[in-house]
Amino acid sequence: MSTLAHPARVIGVYRRDDLPRGVRPATLALWHVADPGNVGTLLRSADAFGAGVALSKGSADPTSPKALRASMGALFRVPLSEFDEPPGRRIALVPHGGTPLPEVDLSGDIVFVLGAEREGLPADVLARCDVCASIPQSGDAESLNVAMAGTVALYGRSRRSSDFARQ
Repeated sequence: MSTLAHPARVIGVYRRDDLPRGVRPATLALWHVADPGNVGTLLRSADAFGAGVALSKGSADPTSPKALRASMGALFRVPLSEFDEPPGRRIALVPHGGTPLPEVDLSGDIVFVLGAEREGLPADVLARCDVCASIPQSGDAESLNVAMAGTVALYGRSRRSSDFARQ
């Protein structure tokens, strides 16, 4: 039941069909993000910023033990959808060469499209996006981890939202 050496003596049973489904005005669309730790962390970030998560085939199972642990329970609060399901402007997050994220209009329904760390986003997925954006970095790092990039994008959107400012 648990991969931990000393698990808690409490068990919960949850049906997959009871997980939240649907879309929100902000969504992280994950293309082939296969690391369950990254999927779980992105669920946690989506929960923190009121976003949804859309998964492509080839992405890690959000109910796997590692993803569930990384989500810190966000899996039970964040609506999930299919990759192409959420409406809105699609903003591909790319490591270099995109419009600086602070210069991109993030109003209305936004879908941040993130790819697997090694392969990134394929040309056909990029072609379906409205804009490619990059997160400006002042250091020497080649790129951000996919979970960090998604979190920074959601935070950037929330900073511009009047709803966030009132919280």
